[in-house]
Amino acid sequence: MWQVALPIVFAVFIWWFSTGIVMLLDGLPRTTFRWSHLISSLLALGALMGLMHTADQLTTAGVFCAFTCALLVWGWHELSFLTGWVTGPRRQALDAGARGWPRFVQAVQTILWHELAILASGLFIVWLTWGEANQTGTATFAVLWVMRISAKLNVFLGVRNLSLQLLPPHLRYLGSYFRQRRMNLLFPFVVTATTGAAVLLGSEALRHPGDSAAAAGLWLVTTLLVLAIVEHWLLVLPLEATALWRWAMRDGTARVTPPPAALPVAVSPALPAVTLDADDQLLHAR
Repeated sequence: MWQVALPIVFAVFIWWFSTGIVMLLDGLPRTTFRWSHLISSLLALGALMGLMHTADQLTTAGVFCAFTCALLVWGWHELSFLTGWVTGPRRQALDAGARGWPRFVQAVQTILWHELAILASGLFIVWLTWGEANQTGTATFAVLWVMRISAKLNVFLGVRNLSLQLLPPHLRYLGSYFRQRRMNLLFPFVVTATTGAAVLLGSEALRHPGDSAAAAGLWLVTTLLVLAIVEHWLLVLPLEATALWRWAMRDGTARVTPPPAALPVAVSPALPAVTLDADDQLLHAR
């Protein structure tokens, strides 16, 4: 039993801890960002080397290392985005009255460089591990990428919990692209499909001996996918999504709080207000 419990507990811990570290670093004064980027970049380079080194090592240590290395590379992207270093060509609030396709285009422009950087990293990881026995790192990065894209689309289309408090002051303009509603049509399809994928991965893990490296790698990836599904549910359930990382959120960052039921909501005194209609749908930034 411990052979199964170990990768699950490890995946949960490193997901929780690494997310908190990114929040903590992002909440520090901006003068510290250069050092955060330097350390994070060195760790990411080391992680890429680790992925290359463990690609042909289908051992328990190899799959744990590959999983951790993929998370380190992902952490670099998250930190670079939240600190405003790699975002997109558009760095301003949604144009007043923009809806439909123009709204989507402007939203993509705010994260374009970030998404292209993730794409480049993903392709590079695929190239590093192509045809090798240990695909844990590649699968880990793929799960993070697909589920993050899904989360962004769901926030764009509309969810209950926008988690605006996670936006640092220099990224508050992104709040104008979010839509608040109880749920959107994409959400149930995503959750159903990914839950099915998690069941298949878990079933495949059970087919292997509990103490095998293949089982450990599958349990790591399966656990990460389940955690991502839980994060999706937190978008629509009446729960505080950030409670697990309260220790990493500094009071001095002056971040906004989640929007209450009373509307309109001021995202920031220095930025446009976000106006919502009676159906909790974002109309415009005025």
